[in-house]
Amino acid sequence: MRTDLAVVGAGPAGIAAALAAAARGTRVTLLDAAPAPGGQFHRQPAPGLGARRPRTLHHHGRTWERMRDALAASDVRVLTDHHVWFVERGFTVHALRGPDQREPVAVRARAVLIATGGYEKVLPFPGWTLPGVVTAGGAQALLKGALVVPGRRAVVAGTGPLLLPVATGLAAAGVEVAALVESTGAEALVRHGRALAAKVPEGAGHAARLLRHRVRLLTRHTVVRAHGDTALTGVTVAALDTAGRVRPGTARHLDCDTLAVGHGMLPHTDLAEALGCGLDGPAVRVDDEQRTDVPGVWAAGETTGVGGAALALAEGHIAGRSAAARLKGTAPDPRGWSAAARARRRLRACATALDAAYAPPAHWADQVTDDTVLCRCEEVTAGAVRAAVTGLGAGDLRTVKLLTRAGMGWCQGRMCAPAVAGTAGCELVPGRMPLARPVPLGVLARHPDDVTEEGTP
Repeated sequence: MRTDLAVVGAGPAGIAAALAAAARGTRVTLLDAAPAPGGQFHRQPAPGLGARRPRTLHHHGRTWERMRDALAASDVRVLTDHHVWFVERGFTVHALRGPDQREPVAVRARAVLIATGGYEKVLPFPGWTLPGVVTAGGAQALLKGALVVPGRRAVVAGTGPLLLPVATGLAAAGVEVAALVESTGAEALVRHGRALAAKVPEGAGHAARLLRHRVRLLTRHTVVRAHGDTALTGVTVAALDTAGRVRPGTARHLDCDTLAVGHGMLPHTDLAEALGCGLDGPAVRVDDEQRTDVPGVWAAGETTGVGGAALALAEGHIAGRSAAARLKGTAPDPRGWSAAARARRRLRACATALDAAYAPPAHWADQVTDDTVLCRCEEVTAGAVRAAVTGLGAGDLRTVKLLTRAGMGWCQGRMCAPAVAGTAGCELVPGRMPLARPVPLGVLARHPDDVTEEGTP
C-alpha cells in the first residue's frame, strides 16, 4: 500500500504539515536527512552526549517539546537518516539511507510536500577560508548538536537576525564574544518598525543577554579581513558609510580564534525546481493553500521564503490541512486555518521587512582582493572571475561558470553562487539542479526493481 503524502524535511514546517495531515486521516511519511526530527532550528544533541538541559540550547523549547510529543503519538511514519536526492513525478521520492548515504530507497506517494528549509549565505572577504572561520549557523549547529564551542574567543559578524542568537548562545556557553559586528545600522530597523513589531520582544531579550555578557555591539561595521597563517588569529573590522562603503581610517583589529559569519539565508529549492515548480525570486511560488504550480506538490517553510520558525509552523499547518482535503477529493475550507493564515500574513510581512533592513552592504565586493578564493570546490579566485567579465565578456552567472569552473564542484554553486554573482556584477539567478545532492554512480545505475521501497504502513 502506498503512502498518501510524503513530506520531505522534518523541521517546523514539515512536522506541522505532517501532524495536520495525519490528524485528518491522511497516511503520512516524513523523511529527513538528520538522525532525529527537529530541523536546524530544533536541532537536538545526540542522546549519547547526555545533555542534562537541552531546552536551554533552544528558543521556544516548549514548542518543540509539544511538537515532538505530538509526532511520537501520531500515526506519521518518520524516516530519519534518509537523504532525499530526487522526486519523480508520479510521485516517487528517492533517498539514500544511512549516514554513509549509499543505500538507495524509494517512497511512493500520491502527493509530496516539500519543506526542505534554507541555507546560509556567506559573502567572501580576504582570509575567509582560514580554519577558525565558520558560518554563523555552523557555530550554532556545533553548540546545539554536538555540545561543543568552535573556539575560546569569537567574533560574530555579517548581517541578519541569526547573528543575535548565535552571539548570545556562544556567550552563554562560556565563549568570550569580543564583538557582534552587524553591517546594518539601527536606522534601517526603525524604518521598518511597524512590520517588525512581532520581533521586538525576541530582539530585546537577545539585547539584554548581550549586555549581561558584556558583548560589544558594532553596528554599521563589517569584517574586511581575517588574519592568520594556518589558523585564525584575528580580524580587521571597519565602519561603513550610508552607501555601504568602508569608511577610511576606521579599521580596528580584534583578536579572536573564531569568526562566526553570515549574511542571511536562501531557500532550498532543488527538489521543487527538479519537479518543475515555479519560483518567485529565489523562493518556491505557492498559492494561499501552499500549493505549488505542479499538481500534487505543496511547499512550506523557508523553501517558500525565509521567515523563521513561527512562519514555517503556520505555513506547514495550512499545507498539511490543504493536502489532506485535496487527497480526499474535497476542496478545503480556509476558515479551518484562519488563525494560521493571519499569522502567516503578519509574519510574512515581518520577514519582508527583515530582508529589506538586513541587506548586505551594497559595495561588499570592493573589499574582495583578486587572490581571494570565491569557489572553494574548484579554487576559483575573484581575480579569475573578474578576468572572465572584463577580458572575456562574461555577462551572466552561467557564462562565468563555463569560463572559470566556478560552481562546478561538489556543491554545484549552492554556496559560492552569491559570491560569484556579486563579484562579477551580474544577477544571481537560480541554477536548476537535476539532483538535490551528490549521488554515487552505482545508485544511478541500479534498476528500479533493485531499489528498496519504503514508506508503506
